[in-house]
Amino acid sequence: MDKSKLPKTVTVVDHPLILHKLTLMRDKHTPSAVFRQLLREISLLLAYEVARDLPITNQTIETPLAEMEAPILKGKKLVIVSILRAGNGLLEGMLDLMPSARVGHIGIYRNPVTLEPVEYYMKVPEDIAERRVIVVDPMLATGNSVSAAISRLKQKGAKDIKLVCLLSAPEGIAHVAQDHPDVHVFTAAVDSHLNSHGYIVPGLGDAGDRMFGTK
Repeated sequence: MDKSKLPKTVTVVDHPLILHKLTLMRDKHTPSAVFRQLLREISLLLAYEVARDLPITNQTIETPLAEMEAPILKGKKLVIVSILRAGNGLLEGMLDLMPSARVGHIGIYRNPVTLEPVEYYMKVPEDIAERRVIVVDPMLATGNSVSAAISRLKQKGAKDIKLVCLLSAPEGIAHVAQDHPDVHVFTAAVDSHLNSHGYIVPGLGDAGDRMFGTK
């Protein structure tokens, strides 16, 4: 998809290392163990990009040679919210880079007939309104589940929200942009379209099934 046609709230992180690893993930012959490791590696690279504008302050420290004013992260730590179950694959890599982040989970599945989201679980930090929130879900397909998850987080008080995905479809991007124009989306690639079952094409199949070998 032509990047110029994407909303300004979308960043495509097309680093060569990400693209290489993503190609390996797309291959249907890639085993689950390798798939999980690649997803973890890509999520770490995506985390680097999404954290680029974190606020910084200065702190006085002593190096072995001198005292100095050194930059350090300002304010409360992040909250990473995983949309179960596939979101946990991105969560692990994010925590490798940001181990002090708080973690939340939202359980939402897509009704196979209506493609509408159904929530079955939610647990997030009580002070989520005071923290930057990074929502992680490998696949932004129809956008129904992700949009519903973001709406629930806003109901809990979240204001500063970013969304990180591995793959996106134009339909999902448009859906999130319409429902949540204040949410910036970071994705490794934007594929062609959705098929009649709501899967991203060419995509990589069902991320959860590929991760856990359940299909």
